[in-house]
Amino acid sequence: MDPGQIGAAGTPHPGVPAGTGPDLAALLNRSARGDRAAFAELYDATARRVHGLVLRVVRDPAQAEEVTQEVYLETWRTASRYDAARGSAVAWLLTIAHRRAVDRVRSSEAATRRESTYLHLSRPVDHDTTADTAHASLEAHRVRSALGSLTAVQREAIELAYFGGYTHAEVAALLDLPLGTAKTRIRDGLIRLRDTIGGES
Repeated sequence: MDPGQIGAAGTPHPGVPAGTGPDLAALLNRSARGDRAAFAELYDATARRVHGLVLRVVRDPAQAEEVTQEVYLETWRTASRYDAARGSAVAWLLTIAHRRAVDRVRSSEAATRRESTYLHLSRPVDHDTTADTAHASLEAHRVRSALGSLTAVQREAIELAYFGGYTHAEVAALLDLPLGTAKTRIRDGLIRLRDTIGGES
């Protein structure tokens, strides 16, 4: 498989149910050595889950296909960075997918904000609207700052649950964690967010 031509129009092949199929860590290691057959097998085994996660975040099929291709191109280029001691292969891959999807959403939102700003430049803005906009901007900044205070595993779980829209059970499945562990990470992350934001008040 040519890593630059993944699937037909980026559409993923049928995936393999979690808990079965090939050794993804071994496939990543072989891909890191330039083994295209291993990379193709990795793609076939994981594309459905990656595409599903991306689609849940970006909510646009065309963009989801583009982002899915970007995820696998990045995986092909950076497979050597995977460290099994730091987590499962699927969690590493889904982290890349989530980051890419969030980046696409942020980029789209930024473009929308620029257009909105341009359209409103010539319109009079009353004091109340200005105050509301400033308050919302401040709150968003505080949340972003608070997310930076979380551990990597807490932030990953929080982003999937509250920005990706996944249930606790889905977060556990995506990260290959027991449900109780996923719930603990989300709970502890929310507590730290609350304490951090509360401390800034």
